[in-house]
Amino acid sequence: MRAMWNSAVLADSDDTIVIEGNHYFPADALNREHLRESDTTSFCPWKGTANYYHVVVDGEINRDAAWVYRTPKKAARPIADRIAFWNGVQVI
Repeated sequence: MRAMWNSAVLADSDDTIVIEGNHYFPADALNREHLRESDTTSFCPWKGTANYYHVVVDGEINRDAAWVYRTPKKAARPIADRIAFWNGVQVI
């Protein structure tokens, strides 16, 4: 699978985990030059707290377009430290 935004490859891996329709990419599949930490968090009752990243390509910012569960609840441990995308990021 490949995550793309504005023609830039954000992540590329055959080892994604799909939960609720979202592909979670392993950390070593990320092109971190396009990710900037955000202060945004959200909470899922069964996964825990998600931390977000802004996606930045050629000076354009897609705010909070990626997220990670760094310390997920037990049921979501397989996606710990994996990153998923949304908000216009194509995963193909």
